[in-house]
Amino acid sequence: MKNSIILFCLFFTFLPIQLFPQTFFGNEPLAHTFSIVARDPQTGEMGVAVQSHWFSVGSIVAWGEAGVGVVATQSFVNPSFGQRGLELLKTGKTAQEVVDELIASDEGRDVRQLAIVDSKGNSAGYTGAKCISEAGHIVGDNYSVQANMMLNNTVWGEMSKAFENSTGPLAERLVTALESAQNVGGDIRGKQSACLLVVKGQASGNLWEDRLIDLRVEDNPNPVVEIKRLLSVYRAYEHMNKGDLAVEKNDMKLAMDEYNAAMKMFPENLEMKYWTAVTLANTGGVEKALPMFKEIFIADKNWKELTKRLPSVGLLNVSDEILIKILAQ
Repeated sequence: MKNSIILFCLFFTFLPIQLFPQTFFGNEPLAHTFSIVARDPQTGEMGVAVQSHWFSVGSIVAWGEAGVGVVATQSFVNPSFGQRGLELLKTGKTAQEVVDELIASDEGRDVRQLAIVDSKGNSAGYTGAKCISEAGHIVGDNYSVQANMMLNNTVWGEMSKAFENSTGPLAERLVTALESAQNVGGDIRGKQSACLLVVKGQASGNLWEDRLIDLRVEDNPNPVVEIKRLLSVYRAYEHMNKGDLAVEKNDMKLAMDEYNAAMKMFPENLEMKYWTAVTLANTGGVEKALPMFKEIFIADKNWKELTKRLPSVGLLNVSDEILIKILAQ
């Protein structure tokens, strides 16, 4: 009997670990979450949005490449699905063909959740049989929504309805889908991080131009609320950039319209107000710029110090007399 016990213990001590069903979790990260992958048929833009009670969810779940497609890999994440999925799309395979190939090649398929939209709008999704409930997905026209470890089984249905009924730019529609998921319960564990990624429908060859929006909230008690705020900030700075381009073309009316639109969105933002004042001063609108400079300098004296440094690098082109007047504010 004693010898039998020793043999039994030795057997399990040296049993190869891969025989246990949990081993494919291994070093793979967990991202139990809800997400959406989608394409705007009007602009061709493609995007991924995701929220989870897991730190930095965007770094492992969301993948996208202009002119190729977008991927969301989640649950017990197989991180290779992101890059491999994009590479397979480049060979001409459809979203469904890529999902089928990736899942078929993965021994951990039962705990995976995967969704892909390609540049033609083909959509595909997969939910493994052992994803933690509540879990499921819906594939629609130009989109897929998916969720696992949810408080209830209404989450992905609400995301689908919210996205289909939404209008406007793709990024805002993606955030609307996240909001709808959270409003009906979301992740059973709560909230921590979120990500919003949008790429162009056609690649320009310049990666810095092809990735339109790349916003992440890594650790926040209300990540969807914060990602929505960051998207608003992004839109405000879009107005600022358009204003700068208008200045280059000497279209001051358009420039000021864009600058004012940005400041209206974020009136407390000194950065926007400051560069608007600088532009006014550079284009003959010193009297309009002075009260703006005064408000900025009162709020933070460092902006006055910065102003002294601008003429030497050509960013503030005014006479010494006007510069003194500005600094006196």
